[in-house]
Amino acid sequence: MRIVFMGTPDFAVDSLDSIYKSNHDLCGVVTTPDKKAGRGQKMKESAVKRYCISNCIKLLQPVAFNDKVFINNLKSFKADIFVVVAFKILPKIIWEIPSKGTINIHASLLPQLRGAAPINWAIINGLRKTGLTSFYINEGIDTGDIIMKKELEISENDNFGSLYTKLKKLSSSFIIDTIGCIENGLKPVIQSKIKSELLKAPKIDKKNTRIRWDIDGRKINNLIKGLSPYPGAWSTIKSSEIRLKILDSSFIPKQGLKGINGCVLSINKNCMVKVKDGYINIFKIKVEGKKEQSGLDFLNGIQRKKIQFF
Repeated sequence: MRIVFMGTPDFAVDSLDSIYKSNHDLCGVVTTPDKKAGRGQKMKESAVKRYCISNCIKLLQPVAFNDKVFINNLKSFKADIFVVVAFKILPKIIWEIPSKGTINIHASLLPQLRGAAPINWAIINGLRKTGLTSFYINEGIDTGDIIMKKELEISENDNFGSLYTKLKKLSSSFIIDTIGCIENGLKPVIQSKIKSELLKAPKIDKKNTRIRWDIDGRKINNLIKGLSPYPGAWSTIKSSEIRLKILDSSFIPKQGLKGINGCVLSINKNCMVKVKDGYINIFKIKVEGKKEQSGLDFLNGIQRKKIQFF
């Protein structure tokens, strides 16, 4: 098959590498333009661009999808399919170009967790399994006909970082299997005919990453794991409004507790935060402007004073 690949971050590189090393014809790759990043505001290339440069792969970096030169370049490849992994939302004028359609690899078991952050929300929602789904792009968001799925178990110890790595690795063989399904004429499944209670995966932002200390402890712990190591579930120290991120924790259920939710306690040399149905035991924490530290070091730093997270 003649293939054009579209992607940007590190997550897309395993799929790209797999296609590049296969017997398929990788005609070209599309990625985002270089952007200024960091304190020095130096121009930063995407992970996909770095891979293409190191392997001498033809690369396009359009500023706008409606650019006529870009569209003509895409058409000139005469691709059978476009493969999209962790990229922008494409307009119809782009995804309708290839003869066999444009496919996307989504990091959830669709139709569950449609949206920008499915890996985070799989853990935040306390799911025990997730996976990858390949589907044909249409005018909706992650609503196209499904080509295939691959399930992956979420372990009790997984956080966003570890699950991201597992799914990234799985995508390498998954994309080749998906292309094989298309070559063999496998009939896709229409998502509208799949009936289930749907969870969403909206973009991660300041509001949905803040810890609410008045909800169930297990939900708090799932939020912390689902946002670790990046961007981090955050809270503030009530007396000072200093911001902090909790990066690793466990939930210890305990009924009948008295006191204020969010109070920080030292129990058996552990940094515990009281919640309505138990304690959150903090293993790793990062206070604004300081380095990451253990819960015990945090307690020692505040000299075990009584404080409340808010």
